[in-house]
Amino acid sequence: MIVWLNGTHGAGKTTTSALVQQLLPDARIFDAEKVGEVLMDIKPGLPPTDNFQHWEPWRTLVVETARRVLEYTGGTLVMPMTVLVESYWREISDGLTEHGIPIQHFVLHADQTTLRDRIQNDKDLGPSTFRFAYLEPYAEAARSWLHNEAEVIDTTHITADQAAQRIANSVLSPALPLRAMD
Repeated sequence: MIVWLNGTHGAGKTTTSALVQQLLPDARIFDAEKVGEVLMDIKPGLPPTDNFQHWEPWRTLVVETARRVLEYTGGTLVMPMTVLVESYWREISDGLTEHGIPIQHFVLHADQTTLRDRIQNDKDLGPSTFRFAYLEPYAEAARSWLHNEAEVIDTTHITADQAAQRIANSVLSPALPLRAMD
């Protein structure tokens, strides 16, 4: 199974993914950004882009890497990765589904003021124009498709521990059976 943590920069994906990994049996973290880093290291470089997700090989390699890791290890992959382009999400999720890999998709959400504050005051990365640039695309994706495709966890007023516990509870609790209409 894959537990995908989506959301924009500052929502808490990296912190929460480490906590979720501790709460789920046989879970590992797979940061798909590392696939992008591999592609960025190719010399001479791939066609110029402002985001490695625009390279088609990134999306297919994320699917293939996740599939191969799960075949090798079993268990659950916790994947903290922002994907805001609907067609890219469909390509990845459809690819995983074609391999019979179930996905639980979560979006870690926070209001714009909170996100800006977290990015501005990030003690590890510091303020980042790159991260700020994704706030509006995230808001647009949230309005148009993203929040309809996932379980949304609002992290504005909860801790990363609380968000991780909600995600783990959702993953570990059996789905409620659908009742037939009378």
